[in-house]
Amino acid sequence: MVPTAGLGFKPIHFEEALAAPAAGLWFEVHPENYMAAGGPRLAMLEALRGARPLSLHGVGLSLAGAAEPDRRHLARLKQLVDRFDPFLVSEHLAWSVQDGRYFPDLLPFPRTTEALLTMVRNVDIVQSALGRKILIENPSLYIAMDGHEWSETDFLKQLAKRTGCGLLIDVNNVAVSANNLRLDPYAYLDALPHEAIGEVHLAGHRPDPELGEALLIDSHDAPVAESVWALFDYLVASAGPRPALIERDGNLPPFADLMAERDRAAAILATPRKAAAYA
Repeated sequence: MVPTAGLGFKPIHFEEALAAPAAGLWFEVHPENYMAAGGPRLAMLEALRGARPLSLHGVGLSLAGAAEPDRRHLARLKQLVDRFDPFLVSEHLAWSVQDGRYFPDLLPFPRTTEALLTMVRNVDIVQSALGRKILIENPSLYIAMDGHEWSETDFLKQLAKRTGCGLLIDVNNVAVSANNLRLDPYAYLDALPHEAIGEVHLAGHRPDPELGEALLIDSHDAPVAESVWALFDYLVASAGPRPALIERDGNLPPFADLMAERDRAAAILATPRKAAAYA
């Protein structure tokens, strides 16, 4: 089965996920939730993997941090990769660990050449340990930072060129960052190295309670916005179909509602418009 559009897996939906008949359906999980020696979570994942392809989407390696990836964490990730043979493994263009302190967020950084070399080193360490290519996801940004030497798209392009990694393009993150930093999201998508894109994410966002639409929050607790669907349609038309995922982490709706969004993504992947249609 060739993966097309998938869903972020939630244990509450286990039975429905296992029984879903959709062609090309796959599921993504955060490996940090399954780094255990045994128990019901691993048994659940084993059953799911027996029916569908899996993707592991990490949040704990802190690849943009100054320190090398934690070897114990990396070893546990390697165990999961070996056991479940995911067709994709991904992480973030962000940091979350410093001097032994762990922060509950994916934090931004100035895109300097020094930061690029650090990221290259850390991605190389991870890919060597896992024995496979990983994908790196673009971040959601909320404020403009000083000190950048590279645009985000050029930084990602260089990272892919120097390490052989691929890219995971979250089009909701593109929409959120473009809104918050007053950028053109379509120009961002055009500037990406399309050949390096291995996966696409779709998710929902919400306006900030105080600032409203001036500041969008990557909340993952709402349906995919129409503006994000439009960006996804454009990216598929420009770069071609890639495995695409619907992310939903809060205010979980019925499984059927998530599948409806997943089916919409699958339909776009199956019949992409020509990029010329946007000219």
